[in-house]
Amino acid sequence: MCLHDHTPEAPSAAAVPRRGILAGAAALAGISVASLAAQLGGAPAAEAADAATSSSRGDRPASPSPLMIEGGTIVDPKTGHAVEDGVLVLEGGRVTAVGSRTETRRAVAALAGRARTVDASGRWVLPGLIDVHVHANALSDAAAILQGGATSVRSGSTSFYQDVALAALPEWAAGASPRMSPAGLFISPELGESLLADPDLGPLAALHGGVNEPADLAYLARVNLKRGAKVIKTRANPRAGLAEQDPRELVYNYGQLSAVVKAAGKAGVLCHAYSAEGIDGAVRAGVRSIEHGVFVTEQTIARMASRGTYFTPTLDAITGMSGSSDPILAARGREYTPIIKEAVRAAHEAGVTVVAGTDSFGSEVTPIGTEVRLLAEAGLSPLDALRAATVNAAALLGWGADAGRLVRGSYADAVVVNADPLSNPSALEQISAVVAQGVLVRNNL
Repeated sequence: MCLHDHTPEAPSAAAVPRRGILAGAAALAGISVASLAAQLGGAPAAEAADAATSSSRGDRPASPSPLMIEGGTIVDPKTGHAVEDGVLVLEGGRVTAVGSRTETRRAVAALAGRARTVDASGRWVLPGLIDVHVHANALSDAAAILQGGATSVRSGSTSFYQDVALAALPEWAAGASPRMSPAGLFISPELGESLLADPDLGPLAALHGGVNEPADLAYLARVNLKRGAKVIKTRANPRAGLAEQDPRELVYNYGQLSAVVKAAGKAGVLCHAYSAEGIDGAVRAGVRSIEHGVFVTEQTIARMASRGTYFTPTLDAITGMSGSSDPILAARGREYTPIIKEAVRAAHEAGVTVVAGTDSFGSEVTPIGTEVRLLAEAGLSPLDALRAATVNAAALLGWGADAGRLVRGSYADAVVVNADPLSNPSALEQISAVVAQGVLVRNNL
């Protein structure tokens, strides 16, 4: 039953400024001047406070110092081309030069005495990796994701808009958090304590049976967008990782999912789906990506390929259940593992764009390189598995011109690995350095 007015002209249930909502989300995420200074290991808290005060006057924060990575083999995931003994020049949050020593000579000379130089000799230099399915609830979660090599992520939702707060950090505290496409609150029948995140959600608390009516689903999607979500997350089925739930039951059908997709508009929708019916309904409704997708059928794979629907199989999260101490989850893991691997292979061969997402939650972060290795084990070539965490993922996020490759003008995000990613599927698990927004956040060289 729909108990409130959803029309665009309807007044807000509570005229609470977005800034106030996000201040609470930032506090829950552990974001403060002191925590940022401690994580970045940079300026004392007093200096950071001065910078924060300055930014409130409209000034821009200082850019990281120029950085050069030289001597490594620079790989372009789009073409598969590699430049040996290459040089990568980062300044002002962007790539200003990349290529051979001859091609970058002038850019290097222009930064003489001003840039920090990192020697990557004997290693491989890649664009920052992209994890398209994470649940980061705190600043510490974001730090762990960065250490694993993911410099950009798409959120799979949080409980109190923490991802929206974290998404604002790169602009003002470079290197503190990955670039993030936030989803806000999960569009699901039972919102639980998430209803406390926003007074505008108050009307939903009065609904009998949860958020199920198309008008209510659309309302929740619009509230998310109003608070800063850049993508919308919903579901077709329950969770596989909870023994008491059956991931093959239907939560939202085609009609309900269509209401979410329409309300999301250009932001797009990622949909948690396991059952054949749930996956197919989501694809027909127009979701941008299917998350998990274990029991996808050949017919639905064909529909995904024709519609351009992305596939995020979250292999580590699914196959990892086989090691659970819970017998139900362990049985699911053993049953689902060969099915999801075959789904990945079939989807890839049919022309569906496969992307890498770990479904990491909180501080239990799976390095994105592990997901890339598992994609290769499921049948993708090492290059195609690398593309799943770079150019393919960047296209899904709408960042194709800025992320996923190291080209002039792209984001100043990079990772250095100890093995050749074009031949070794586990290379991305061997990270020795990470640069996020021009800041060297991990250095084991």
